[in-house]
Amino acid sequence: MATPLAFTGHSTHPMAAVRAAFANEQYWKDRIEAVGGPNARIDSLAINGDQVRVDMVQTIPAAELPAQITAIKPDGLTIPRTEIWHGSGGTVEAYVDGAPATITGSLTVTEDGSGSTFVVDATIEVKIPLFGKKIEAAIQQHLTELLEREAEFTDNWLSSH
Repeated sequence: MATPLAFTGHSTHPMAAVRAAFANEQYWKDRIEAVGGPNARIDSLAINGDQVRVDMVQTIPAAELPAQITAIKPDGLTIPRTEIWHGSGGTVEAYVDGAPATITGSLTVTEDGSGSTFVVDATIEVKIPLFGKKIEAAIQQHLTELLEREAEFTDNWLSSH
């Protein structure tokens, strides 16, 4: 049974500004550098109007992980992730390199009157008997923290550009 990942972030900027940032190559470069973790990178970025696909690799160092994860992945986690945006919605897919862990879900940005709201509705699945749920919970906590940092980065980036 998968663990849900539900995240809602708010921006003081309207949805159109957030979507414009997502269609800006410099935004992605700045974001991966600011919040992607050690050795994070963008593998590919394709922007065609309101269609955006970004393939990135993010990392979580072993020092930031609980023992149940470092027992399996002592060097930390490398997480390839793909976001595909079209209009005000999109999808996210990620996995943990070298482990049976996947994340899949939907992304939306909507107007909320005083700015916009960013929502991630995803599931985390780790196919390891006995320990899968504990690892899913740890991944959920770290991804929620990462999404919070990304939402904060986006709001700050828009304020300065």
